[in-house]
Amino acid sequence: MYLYNLTLQKGTGVTHAVHGNFSGGKQQEVLLSRGKSLELLRPDPNTGKVHTLLSTEIFGCIRALMAFRLTGGTKDYIVAGSDSGRIVILEYIASKNALEKVHQETFGKSGCRRIVPGQYFAIDPKGRAVMIGAVEKQKLAYIMNRDTQARLTISSPLEAHKSNTLTYHMVGVDVGFDNPMFACLEIDYEEADMDPSGDAAQRTQQTLTFYELDLGLNHVVRKYSEPLEEHANFLVSVPGGNDGPSGVLICSENYLTYKNLGDQHDIRCPIPRRRNDLDDPERGMIFICSATHRTKSMYFFLLQTEQGDIFKITLETDDDVVSEIKLKYFDTVPPATAMCVLKTGFLFVASEFGNHYLYQIAHLGDDDDEPEFSSAMPLEEGETFFFAPRALKNLVLVDELPSFAPIITSQVADLANEDTPQLYVLCGRGPRSTLRVLRHGLEVSEMAVSELPGNPNAVWTVKKRADDEFDAYIIVSFVNATLVLSIGETVEEVTDSGFLGTTPTLCCAALGDDALVQVYPDGIRHIRSDKRVNEWKAPGKKSITKCAVNQRQVVITLSGRELVYFEMDPTGELNEYTERSEMPAEIMCMALGTVPEGEQRSWFLAVGLADNTVRILSLDPNNCLTPCSMQALPSPAESLCLVEMGHTESTTQGAADDDAPAQRSGSNKGTIYLNIGLSNGVLLRTVLDPVSGDLADTRTRYLGSRPVKLFRIKMQGAEAVLAMSSRSWLSYYHQNRFHLTPLSYETLEYASGFSSEQCSEGIVAISTNTLRILALEKLGAVFNQVAFPLQYTPRTFVIHPDTGRMLIAETDHNAYTEDTKSARKEQMAEEMRSAAGDEERELAHEMANAFINEVLPEDVFSSPKAGLGLWASQIRCLDAMHGQTMFSIPLTQNEAIMSMAMVKFSIAADGRYYLAVGIAKDLQLNPRISQGGCIDIYKIDPTCSSLEFMHRTEIDEIPGALCGFQGRLLAGCGRMLRIYDFGKKKMLRKCENKHIPYQIVNIQAMGHRVYVSDVQESVFFIRYRRAENQLIIFADDTHPRWVTATTLLDYDTIAIADKFGNLSIQRLPHSVTDDVDEDPTGTKSLWDRGLLSGASQKSENICSFHVGEIIMSLQKATLIPGGSEALIYATLSGTVGAFVPFTSREDYDFFQHLEMHMRNENPPLCGRDHLSYRSSYYPVKNVLDGDLCEQYLSIEAAKQKSIAGDMFRTPNQICKKLEDIRTRYAF
Repeated sequence: MYLYNLTLQKGTGVTHAVHGNFSGGKQQEVLLSRGKSLELLRPDPNTGKVHTLLSTEIFGCIRALMAFRLTGGTKDYIVAGSDSGRIVILEYIASKNALEKVHQETFGKSGCRRIVPGQYFAIDPKGRAVMIGAVEKQKLAYIMNRDTQARLTISSPLEAHKSNTLTYHMVGVDVGFDNPMFACLEIDYEEADMDPSGDAAQRTQQTLTFYELDLGLNHVVRKYSEPLEEHANFLVSVPGGNDGPSGVLICSENYLTYKNLGDQHDIRCPIPRRRNDLDDPERGMIFICSATHRTKSMYFFLLQTEQGDIFKITLETDDDVVSEIKLKYFDTVPPATAMCVLKTGFLFVASEFGNHYLYQIAHLGDDDDEPEFSSAMPLEEGETFFFAPRALKNLVLVDELPSFAPIITSQVADLANEDTPQLYVLCGRGPRSTLRVLRHGLEVSEMAVSELPGNPNAVWTVKKRADDEFDAYIIVSFVNATLVLSIGETVEEVTDSGFLGTTPTLCCAALGDDALVQVYPDGIRHIRSDKRVNEWKAPGKKSITKCAVNQRQVVITLSGRELVYFEMDPTGELNEYTERSEMPAEIMCMALGTVPEGEQRSWFLAVGLADNTVRILSLDPNNCLTPCSMQALPSPAESLCLVEMGHTESTTQGAADDDAPAQRSGSNKGTIYLNIGLSNGVLLRTVLDPVSGDLADTRTRYLGSRPVKLFRIKMQGAEAVLAMSSRSWLSYYHQNRFHLTPLSYETLEYASGFSSEQCSEGIVAISTNTLRILALEKLGAVFNQVAFPLQYTPRTFVIHPDTGRMLIAETDHNAYTEDTKSARKEQMAEEMRSAAGDEERELAHEMANAFINEVLPEDVFSSPKAGLGLWASQIRCLDAMHGQTMFSIPLTQNEAIMSMAMVKFSIAADGRYYLAVGIAKDLQLNPRISQGGCIDIYKIDPTCSSLEFMHRTEIDEIPGALCGFQGRLLAGCGRMLRIYDFGKKKMLRKCENKHIPYQIVNIQAMGHRVYVSDVQESVFFIRYRRAENQLIIFADDTHPRWVTATTLLDYDTIAIADKFGNLSIQRLPHSVTDDVDEDPTGTKSLWDRGLLSGASQKSENICSFHVGEIIMSLQKATLIPGGSEALIYATLSGTVGAFVPFTSREDYDFFQHLEMHMRNENPPLCGRDHLSYRSSYYPVKNVLDGDLCEQYLSIEAAKQKSIAGDMFRTPNQICKKLEDIRTRYAF
């Protein structure tokens, strides 16, 4: 079995975010690391929408990311630390829209190791040096400089190692132009390591250490070190030189401390807490991330606590000595991994879990009535300040980037009966969890919908002058009339436009610089800018049936077969070409391309005929309307569209230089494509040779059940094609590759591009009797999503087969159930009342009532942390189509749902489905202690509108996995595998196997076989012998695997994902038999005589691949109607991907060669070797990396040619192969 790995949706979780002027212009960009890929975003300063400029896989794990700028430079560079054992400096080249490696220096082994640097980065604020540190022992400093050509140079590394030292964080201290200085949080564990009693470990203190890089002597000195009182988690560098006092802010548990060298004494201030918080009062509070904003005149810090509250922090100085720290509550946003304050007044928040946000900073929070806390205020030791959280006041949400991370589990199913299956994904954590329904398609925002007096059959938009920015008229054609609407503040009907309103219209367009043309069945109406009208009438009884128009040319057909060609002369008149041409069959459709810049005409006309052909005719005045080429079609053409696509003006978006050379060819021309929509619902895309008119390289794609109509529109300044069948599709060129994506919207019948002040790039379309104005904002997105909120972290779900409703198990650790929360609130309110004196009694009573009634939405303000070992769970039934919760069943405090399965019991003989729920009681995670568990059985109503509780079965272990099996229930209780049958009062134990080594986490069943996953020992293959009532292990795996998800591919084959990001497929060889007996004498069991102290037979590994992210769900499914099956996976970081099987050896060989060439020609950005990355744990076997192969589409044309030459193909053939394998299985 050979597989090809395709990423459908790139990871959405963010691990690092940095901002800077990477493109060298005035605009600021944000660079995100998504674990194993880099993405560059640009927030639009006017609209606040975030645009993705570039997304690139780096085939490695990004451990650290920083931006820096050389003194006096205008452009920021990126320094990246990864698992490659190399420091890499990247630069963004706006003209190519690519990140390029400026430097790559090797210093250590590859892999994320404790003593190999790359985990921490610190940059000197003036960009003169960078320090790169490991978790333990090693630190290296590099000096940055320029050479005579102003190119960036990097020195050889200077060591600053110290053994037996663990590093927690490091920053560059701002010292102006003195020697660069770095501050590190360290701990020396030498003493603790030697002491067996463990007292020294309790006593060891963290230290703050300053390292100075002496530029004169070219070495690093450990300048100063002092122990810290509290345990700190990160440092923030304070502006220095002429801008501020320098030094660092130390964020530690419950305290914020300012320290600096010299005669500065420490300033410390407690971290404020929420008033009347339900959190465990013994719990410490820490800051988790920070952002610094500095201008020439001021600076401030935004620090966020783990509850999501942001504080604005300022320092009061007096002669460059800090006298006090001031804190002020700013706003509450979801807890973040990184925050960036941009110069344009935006705050970008990369959330730990769930969607990422862009806020506008509306106020700096200086003039509001929020209390300001200061380190100068007198407080007892251990006391702190209190504040009341509130809704956003200083921040305004302007954009939201959807993120699925973390995906807990997912399933592909067509519950909505839409033909194309949907992906149901449980994601998020705690109160910000959601169930998301993902559909393949672009999200459509509806700008306006208005009803029309009848059912129109076509719509167009025209500009009054060619150089106008916006459209002037919308023309709607009916069966016997034409309606003209003018576009302004509102859209209203006009009658003086010059268009003929009493006839249906075949086409409308702008002609020349300032004229309009209307083609209708009886003639052509040419409307000049001064409202003069020239008419050309169709001769005799003939009428015009089809037409094609562009800026300077008009072609019509008379009575089906006769072609008449008009061209505009220099005076602006339309002149008919003398000869008319008769076609061999009836003309079904025609198309003209747009007139290229600087030319008089489009040189070719495409004509679709009823004899199932498309012909290209020349429009050259010397041989006008002579055929150039022809292509036969499988069924008649319904519509044609000529577009020029593939030139890269839209990617630079005019950022740096307007004369940016195109990526494909030497000139800035794209390729001309002829799109052919067939009457059987298929779209063909063919390349048209701009010189000879030949057609070549046809791609096909099935779009839907109706004939395909094509419309040319503008998207991001480039031409795109809207194709309409039973669904509407958009074919466009984005980030160096073609996309053909359906629109997630109802069926449309006719469309045209639309541009107005409110909507610069929209679509105006008709559907039955309505006119709609639509906008597409999220180009490049694969899925559009509908999200339904959940209360706790979802763990698993089952779908009721008859109704399609979902039963979701939600469980949170460190959480209160609603009942406990109310009881705790009552208790705290009672304490408030009783603590008050006589005169304050009434006030206290009011406050207590206000506290009980105040409900802060937990998805914003996060839920209270109850303490370790406290659990809250519930079972929810959700109608996934409408997102409505049918009912929910809360469990009591400290019951945690571990597993869930839907079963039919044969003994019950009622044909009803039952829900089995495995519950752990009072579970402590570390060390793992529990008070046993239980299995609850609920009877499901046939309409799935209620659950009836049947009984509870107490067991002494935790039920980690449940599965229906031959009308009974298989349960993994700790390490025991048991079969239970349904009883009146409780479940009855029928059979058990005690030979699973550690803990059962997953059970699959098929036929008589059971496939049981152990937490760390991979999968055991078990046969149930009914006659003897025994579960017998007959085969297992030779490698340990920490299983996170499995799925059966067939009776002998299982796909396994583990917690280190690997996928492997195990298959039982033909020689394996499951008909094994336990030893009849009983003296020597099968277990003792097994192979490798396991079963006597082994499964063999047929595929291995390192995905690089933890796979949480695996499923064999088809994603497109009529497509083939693929192995669909979803990862913790929000990636959705597929492993697709090769159907022929020839395809496998082709992609294997392409992968080999790409490894050599286009090595990964951060310096990791691709082959060793994909073989991080087990050597990669029989799986090819589609992500690497698809980078072929975005490399330089010269490299594309040389690779294609080595493979005896053309670049087009390779692109076609890449597109084909994608569209055969997915999108």
